[in-house]
Amino acid sequence: MARKISFINYKGGVGKTSLIVNTAAALAKQGHRVLLFDFDTQSNASIWLLKLDRWNKINSSGVGAIYSIFDPGKAQLKDIIVKDVVEGKEGEKLLPGLDLVPTAFNLVDLEGEYTGDPKRPAYLQFYEQLAEIEGNYDYILFDCPPNILRASQCGVFSSNEIYVPSNPDALSLIGFTLLVEKLGKFHQLSASFRKSAMGVPAQVQGIIFNSIKTGVDIEVPKMRMQLRLNQFRAAKRVGPNSKIFETQIRDAMIVRRAVTLGLPVVLVMQEGADTAQDSVINDYRRLASEIVRQGAQL
Repeated sequence: MARKISFINYKGGVGKTSLIVNTAAALAKQGHRVLLFDFDTQSNASIWLLKLDRWNKINSSGVGAIYSIFDPGKAQLKDIIVKDVVEGKEGEKLLPGLDLVPTAFNLVDLEGEYTGDPKRPAYLQFYEQLAEIEGNYDYILFDCPPNILRASQCGVFSSNEIYVPSNPDALSLIGFTLLVEKLGKFHQLSASFRKSAMGVPAQVQGIIFNSIKTGVDIEVPKMRMQLRLNQFRAAKRVGPNSKIFETQIRDAMIVRRAVTLGLPVVLVMQEGADTAQDSVINDYRRLASEIVRQGAQL
């Protein structure tokens, strides 16, 4: 059964998309079958992995984007998966095992114009379709925007685990605190739609410090985050084994270069790479391995 994980923090700008894209790629590189859902209206993960030419076709028509399963509602998740999404200049598959369900700018309509059936909220419709395909994957990752509105609800309702990307600053701590509060409210709202086979609602299982700049001392922010995590754990508002991940992702130019190239960091050429570039690639590899190990404790 696939591990289903949402990456979300109520603070934006924490480097969530770079973290989830590169973590998904590192897991695929290790031989796991990975499906990445882009639930962020900005479409950054989709644009990155599809590159502009392929993404523009989806954005202009709406065909193949995640919103099409809601409106007009005729599409099925299984039909809009982009298999082995990362391609070279000649269309060759560069990273077998990493699939994507892309989004486009029309996903914003899910929050406003979409009405649907109140007896079958969007997150339930999504979950029912996901259940048909999750057996094909080892990991299903949800790139969620910094809120728990309808798009994020789809990922959170379907997830078994939630990881919180954070920066070493006060705003990330505030975002984490708000996230836990909003999660509790959403779990109450959606409780009547859950089935026993789904297990307990997803809780925060880990906090990942991301985009750490050289020379920045993160010990004090890390200590404050640990104290808040301990408080939530004592109150049983996060997972009993939740933790701050040992792996920390450094900030490096190669991450921004990878976006420009339309490739995950693990596929960017390493010739002439400096120490910082080598380090951040290894950071993502270590993080993927730590996520795998974390699963054995849940």
